[in-house]
Amino acid sequence: MASTSDIKNGFTFRHNHDIYSVIEFQHVKPGKGAAFVRTKIKSLSTGRVLSETFPSGHKVDEVRVERHKMQYLYKDEMGYHFMNTESYEQATIQEVMIDNPGFIREGDTIEVLYNTEDSTPLTVDLPQYVEMEITYTEPGVKGDTATNTLKPATIETGTEVRVPLFVNTGDRIKIDTRSGSYVSRV
Repeated sequence: MASTSDIKNGFTFRHNHDIYSVIEFQHVKPGKGAAFVRTKIKSLSTGRVLSETFPSGHKVDEVRVERHKMQYLYKDEMGYHFMNTESYEQATIQEVMIDNPGFIREGDTIEVLYNTEDSTPLTVDLPQYVEMEITYTEPGVKGDTATNTLKPATIETGTEVRVPLFVNTGDRIKIDTRSGSYVSRV
């Protein structure tokens, strides 16, 4: 058991029959009354984000987790297949456990969060930015750089992203995997 004083970003614990990870936390000491910890937590099974407040000194059941570097192999009807780069063990992970699976290419190395108690994968952490090649977009017209207008473009994984008008087919772009938005040309 851990106390609320142990809560920090990335801390994982069991709460209401689910495993949560802390995204944000703030220790609040009001002028009147007892101190408390205001948190924003993410369910590792459903991906839902909740705001939760714990009184100071409240006990929570800590869950020990490990991060493993894994290589993405392929996708089939069972899910996404990954291989541990150290032990060469393979694991199948369901699509709901991956935020934005359209940004993973075969051969990419990513981090998978594992519950150490029963060795089950909890969530897949994509890198913050990925570089992809555009396979199709409408051609840009000279002089289209003055406005912030965006157009649809298909990247090499088949996912569609919105890009500025001056980006063309064959260009490599940098994409933010959290929001799926265009960052820059590479």
